[in-house]
Amino acid sequence: METYGKILLIAMPAFLVLVLFEKWYGWYRGNDTVPSSDMISSLSSGVTNVTKDVLGLGIAIISYDWLVDKIAVVHIEANWLVYLIAFMSLDFAGYWVHRISHEYNLFWNNHIIHHSSEEYNLACALRQSISVVVKIFALFLLPAALLGVPPQVIAVVAPLHLFAQFWYHTRHIGKMGILEKIIVTPSHHRVHHAINPQYLDKNYSQIFIFWDKLFGTFQEELPDVTPVYGVTRPVRTWNPIKINFIHLWLLIKDAWHTSSLKDKFRIWFMPLGWRPADVVQKYPVYKIEDVYHFEKYAPKIPSGLVAWSYVQMVVLLLLVSYLFGNIAAIGSPGMFWYGAIIFLSIYAYTELLEKSKYALAWEVLKNALALGIIYTQHDWFGAEAKIGIAPYWVASYFVISTMVSAWWTWRLSAGEKATPPASAA
Repeated sequence: METYGKILLIAMPAFLVLVLFEKWYGWYRGNDTVPSSDMISSLSSGVTNVTKDVLGLGIAIISYDWLVDKIAVVHIEANWLVYLIAFMSLDFAGYWVHRISHEYNLFWNNHIIHHSSEEYNLACALRQSISVVVKIFALFLLPAALLGVPPQVIAVVAPLHLFAQFWYHTRHIGKMGILEKIIVTPSHHRVHHAINPQYLDKNYSQIFIFWDKLFGTFQEELPDVTPVYGVTRPVRTWNPIKINFIHLWLLIKDAWHTSSLKDKFRIWFMPLGWRPADVVQKYPVYKIEDVYHFEKYAPKIPSGLVAWSYVQMVVLLLLVSYLFGNIAAIGSPGMFWYGAIIFLSIYAYTELLEKSKYALAWEVLKNALALGIIYTQHDWFGAEAKIGIAPYWVASYFVISTMVSAWWTWRLSAGEKATPPASAA
């Protein structure tokens, strides 16, 4: 956890710079593909995911270490070849885990966050899941385990394999010639994120595109079919924590409502989108039928509120960086209290961005918890030893955050009351 946290201290600023560069470039070219609300939601989702991983929140049904110990036929020494085998094994495993996530109801909940944006940009690459509690990834690393690839090598290569999937989430790069036949390119992955009928459930590969060609799931981006992005049952929220569990909540409700005992159990492992017939009739769910004619989720948000959301996110990134850089010193249970504040922060300011009437309650809960920790510790997780007045800065932020969020809640509420209701047509 500590090593991964330190890697992220380098990776996060690099990703942020690239996201901001893409936004500037799109603005400069008159084709901004990174709307502010969407970007805030995406970056916040990335923070939830890395925080969860650094805190070690998750259970693997079989660990890679156990597999190597039990089934390794040979043990390859750590040289260039073992790193190549590890990379290819991770790419093979990534293809199948990715494909399963798209094909079965239960596993789609682990992946819906990544497809939830109705845009396609570098920021949406950071929409990664926090709902993966039971991990099956190691099961698909059998080739590496049989060859005895050391767990330490997998631990080094895995973040590199993940980070290498960032760059192709953009609309600003066209087709790339001969590389289209070898690696996953922006063109290939645009197809994967599209909800056009021609493109659905295609191009699951992560680095090398030949897995899709080998297993029959490849689709080229067609010149006359512009990709339309999102999910066919749109999430219609900027709150990444809600998005992570929106599909699971639908499955739970459907399993509860159906009168068929058989359907209560099989719904979880049926193909993606399947619902019991009696539930479909009684509890219909909106689904996009015509991908070329639907209204994107783009509620009108005051520019000042967007600016305040940016401020909240920047401060959050600073707080997260402190956690990742000092996680060993913070230890347990402190790091979990810190994680709770991070998650509450994101929930609160994305709810405010949505103009939710409950946003202030979440904000007050978060700030009360943070100020309570500062009061009882007389410190902010050891920050006083580094900068003497740091706890006062942090406390001041949480107090100011409460006041500004309260002001915005009042202003939004007043604005809604002042707006006359639309007359029935």
